[in-house]
Amino acid sequence: MKKVRIYTDGACIGNPGPGGWGAVLLSGPHRKELSGGEERTTNNRMELRAAIEALRALREPAEVDLFTDSVYLKRGITEWLPRWKEEGWRRREGKRLLPLANEDLWRELDRLTGMHRVHFHWLAGHAGDAENERADRLARRAAEGR
Repeated sequence: MKKVRIYTDGACIGNPGPGGWGAVLLSGPHRKELSGGEERTTNNRMELRAAIEALRALREPAEVDLFTDSVYLKRGITEWLPRWKEEGWRRREGKRLLPLANEDLWRELDRLTGMHRVHFHWLAGHAGDAENERADRLARRAAEGR
């Protein structure tokens, strides 16, 4: 199984506002950079979109180490997702079940992670990791429409 490292980031000018996502995929000597944006979105949606689009870009099942500086993405996929699924894609607040924000993207990310062996890793943003910084620049440029 091919091994891939992915670095993702999302950005938003205002929240909501114009947003962008960026991803850097590395496998052996191969490197691929992806980015895109939306006119009116949130930072959390762009963080999710970055991971989704990076995983969609893989042509075959892979062993993936995905690095993100988003606590929302990391905790959502590794801690909260099983409970949301048990609750019918709802989140619990006390005794009430409430709609899940970004349910469409969480469902897609869940589907894609089922196609690969994905290990999510959190890293501090703007802490000098070159690939994380590159994903951030890609996301910001996309948010700015460049």
